[in-house]
Amino acid sequence: MSNKITAILHVSENASVVKRLQNELVQLIVSPTPGLSAFPVNEADLTLWHGIIAGPEGTPYEGLRFKVSLNFPCSYPLAPPKVLFLSPMWHPNVDMRGNICLDILKDQWSPVYNVQTILLSLQALLEEPNNNSPLNAMAAELWDSDMIEYKKKLASRYEAIED
Repeated sequence: MSNKITAILHVSENASVVKRLQNELVQLIVSPTPGLSAFPVNEADLTLWHGIIAGPEGTPYEGLRFKVSLNFPCSYPLAPPKVLFLSPMWHPNVDMRGNICLDILKDQWSPVYNVQTILLSLQALLEEPNNNSPLNAMAAELWDSDMIEYKKKLASRYEAIED
């Protein structure tokens, strides 16, 4: 394929990604989910978002808020965004660099998922980690054996985010 055709296809792909993300942003604004929010980092580039996830009640994360980044590829929604915790995290399925082990962000991705689905899934992961597939083996072990020590480790890593 010539460079010109490739460039035209790339612009077309980006246009459909931008349209999809504009629709998702409107949905998040019109029908917000308590404890979850996400917005593009800047209006010139709708493919990079920051989200906020409130820790679920009745979990070690209750009362805490975490920032995530969502970086959407030009093949979105056919491919998942790259999602990272920007806030320091202590969790069995999140490594110390913020990488997340969650099936819907990898091999179980579906184009029907959207930003809201991703944020809800991350919030659910805070409530029920998958200790069979940990990125942080020590966190997984403590989750199962010593919740007091787990909460201490979480508190030592946690940094409040600014509004």
